[in-house]
Amino acid sequence: MDIEELQTFVEVADAGGITSAARRLGVAKAIVSRRLIRLEADLGVQLLARTTRGASLTEAGATFRDYAAKVVAEIVIARETVLPNGELRGRLRIAAPLSFGPTHFAPVLAELARQHPALHIHACYSERFVHLIDEGYDCAIRVGRLPPSTLLAQRVGPIYATLVASPDYIAANGVPETLEDLLDHEAILQGTESWYFRDGEETIAIKPQGRVKADNGVAIAAAVVAGLGIAMLPDRLIAEHLASGALVPVLTRYPPPEFGIFVVRPPAQHPARKVRVLTELLIERFGNAPHVSGTAPG
Repeated sequence: MDIEELQTFVEVADAGGITSAARRLGVAKAIVSRRLIRLEADLGVQLLARTTRGASLTEAGATFRDYAAKVVAEIVIARETVLPNGELRGRLRIAAPLSFGPTHFAPVLAELARQHPALHIHACYSERFVHLIDEGYDCAIRVGRLPPSTLLAQRVGPIYATLVASPDYIAANGVPETLEDLLDHEAILQGTESWYFRDGEETIAIKPQGRVKADNGVAIAAAVVAGLGIAMLPDRLIAEHLASGALVPVLTRYPPPEFGIFVVRPPAQHPARKVRVLTELLIERFGNAPHVSGTAPG
């Protein structure tokens, strides 16, 4: 039985369709279809029920999928074990946020490419929530709070956030003294999110309002520097603004809870070694991130 046929079947089963599996494998849909036909012919059973909406597992396919996935995982581990000097090969597709990706994560990916010349790295930087399985990604780097999901996640480091405003905004609108005061100020948001703050052991949620919104942190920071309102932004994104005085922290006695940087991947028994190596590099870079301090207006 051909290992590529087994791998292709597992990808189709997990992705729910030939198109998504072909994208993930980096081959044409016709090749995926031929591999499936050969595998079903070898076994003498139908593994997938094909429809215009995709492909679903038959009863035999659901049983066979788990065995096939174990075989594929063991073969992948065996191949990785015999590669010289831990060399990585193949393709690694990664989704990363636009706000942090080019400035913070791209240097880590560049280091990974430098260490492994035979590895092809394809990165997508976007604030869009990428569906890893359907769109054929090996993993994603995500920042903040993770929503409930079937994806597997590993935390690689902390992210701290600070509530900030520009000196011009404070001069024109005053300084909020309490969390409730934020409701009377202009907030710059990504959407309709709540802001969370720590008050001792208690976490308090505030639902701010504002007329300016943006879908990434860099644009929000620019709006705050321009004096358009108050925003909660990651320290790593605003460190230079805090150092220059273009932004100042507000309400520092109510710090936001710590967020995280995560590597998320589709569920599998064993993560691919290329994903493990990337995760280790990210932990090395971000595992002990310091909290950037600033001076609150007094």
